[in-house]
Amino acid sequence: MIHRLSKTVFESDNNLFCLLTMNHHPVHTNEHYAKDAKHGKILVAGTYVLSLVVGLSVQDMSFGCVAALSYRHVKHLAPVFVGDTIYARSEILSEKKGVRCIFTVGYTQNEDVISFTRYILI
Repeated sequence: MIHRLSKTVFESDNNLFCLLTMNHHPVHTNEHYAKDAKHGKILVAGTYVLSLVVGLSVQDMSFGCVAALSYRHVKHLAPVFVGDTIYARSEILSEKKGVRCIFTVGYTQNEDVISFTRYILI
């Protein structure tokens, strides 16, 4: 299922997330530092990308759930930069005894950037 919601990542999104989570690595917050790093520009924090993709899929996959039980096999497949638009698609892998297993992929306008499996209590 391709989820209807999407979100363009703004510089303010990345900055606020880094401040709230105490992630002060300069590759996420310092343009001068990031310019000389591997990708040549600020990287969006990977945990923000994970949170965003989960959020994009909540309405379709877990809106009425009781609890999120676990996140497994989180793979950061490609970097995300300010200005990228994030989309998500999910597939329900199984549902047994009130526990739903969901595989989700987050992607930009160019490529898949994150994938993970999660378990929720229905």
